[in-house]
Amino acid sequence: MPNAAPRPTACLALADGTLFYGQGFGAVGDTVAELVFNTSMTGYQEILTDPSYAGQIVTFTFPHIGNTGVTPEDDESVETPAAAGLVVKWDPTEPSNWRATDDLVAWLKKHNRIAIGGIDTRRLTRAIRQQGAPHVALAHNPDGIFDIEALIAKARAWKGLVGLDLAKDVTCAQSYRWNEKTWAWPEGYTQREGEGLRVVAIDYGAKRNILRCLASAGCDVTVLPATATAEDVLALNPEGVFLSNGPGDPAATGVYAVPMIREVLKKDIPVFGICLGHQMLALALGAKTVKMNHGHHGANHPVKDVETGKVEITSMNHGFTVDSQTLPEGVIESHVSLFDGSNCGIRMTDRPVFSVQHHPEASPGPQDSFYLFERFAEAIRARRA
Repeated sequence: MPNAAPRPTACLALADGTLFYGQGFGAVGDTVAELVFNTSMTGYQEILTDPSYAGQIVTFTFPHIGNTGVTPEDDESVETPAAAGLVVKWDPTEPSNWRATDDLVAWLKKHNRIAIGGIDTRRLTRAIRQQGAPHVALAHNPDGIFDIEALIAKARAWKGLVGLDLAKDVTCAQSYRWNEKTWAWPEGYTQREGEGLRVVAIDYGAKRNILRCLASAGCDVTVLPATATAEDVLALNPEGVFLSNGPGDPAATGVYAVPMIREVLKKDIPVFGICLGHQMLALALGAKTVKMNHGHHGANHPVKDVETGKVEITSMNHGFTVDSQTLPEGVIESHVSLFDGSNCGIRMTDRPVFSVQHHPEASPGPQDSFYLFERFAEAIRARRA
């Protein structure tokens, strides 16, 4: 007789009543969030600790999640993982990597994050693509006992990300300096030395590797909280202002971010935005943002530079997008997604103010777009001259 399938110890309940059962690991309990899928084949730790995933549970389409363990060096934020939970096809195996300091299961448990394995992630991904990112409840109980009606009710009652300002939840509590550069063999992380370009970075949920890329491009970075005012920014006499990535509805964060950005733009300072920072800049310039069906989450997204015709393979993580039809005069669309034609970049025609939807720091992902950090640094040097 074949061995009987193990009793499920975790349940994923969608708001429409669809249920997925599997084996739970990590923390015990339940959580409610929006469910998205990510197509990256590497970098699961960077993804789970990316503040942009606040309020979301991540389904990985690649089945081998957890095989390389975890290491503090790969955390993208200083606090606990931003993602509310994760869904995988196969249960994680013992880690096999010389950099690993812990395994994924223990790491999730330590940070109170719930996970479920043994799920048909292809079926789940198709459902997300067809129906949009659903609201879900994820529960893990070693006894295998679940109150299904209560889980579905929790998923249906969750209000979702529209109108939700999450930047305030993931931003830094106070300002700090950043000079650490990107990782390089064999030294690892090193410090930028000498005089740098004075850059103020607004932290809407900034990833460490984005700050490292700024430092590697020659920037002396001071990070300010998301709620920083124009007076806070300009008091530091910046030569450039950077607007970081982050989670939530850009329109909600824009209530306090847009007035600050508009005041900074009056000073003719180079400005560079990424992800939520891109959306904040667009709102400040007069454009609008909209919620996407299932968003873009992965490290294999083709983006076309409209002006040069060059196609870059990029890393993305966003559920809202800039409506390119609402861009005002003097602002042009610089990049578009070749998956669906959605906006992936803008720039002002008369000054060095630009932003992109994708993540040029590529953690994880390809490094085709790193030149954007250098473009920002060159704009500051040109203004100096």
